[in-house]
Amino acid sequence: MNLNDVQEWEKQFYEERGWKQLPPYIRVGFLAEEVGEVSRAVRACEIGRDHPGEVAGTSDEVKLNLLEEVGDVISNLAILSDLYGFRLEDAVLAHRSKLEKRYSRQRKQQ
Repeated sequence: MNLNDVQEWEKQFYEERGWKQLPPYIRVGFLAEEVGEVSRAVRACEIGRDHPGEVAGTSDEVKLNLLEEVGDVISNLAILSDLYGFRLEDAVLAHRSKLEKRYSRQRKQQ
C-alpha cells in the first residue's frame, strides 16, 4: 500500500458518507482531536492511565489503540490534503526536501 492508495481510499470512504463536504477548518478540529487521542494513547503505553471509570487494557490492547489513533490522524491528514488539492505523497516529498535543504546548510556551516 502506498500513500496515494491510502488517500484515495480515505477520499472514497468519506465521500460515501457525506463527510468530505465538511470545510477544512472543521477537518482541522477533527485532526487536533485525533492528535490528542494519540497523545493519550502514548501516555497509556508509557505510564498507563489511572482514571476512574476506565478499565486498564492489556499491553496488546493499549498498543492496538495507539495504532488505531495514529491511523485516525493519517486519515484526517489525507482528507485535509485532498481538500487543498495535493497528495500525501507530495507532502512527504516536500517535507523531505525542506529538511534536506535546512540541514545540508547546517552541515556546510560546521
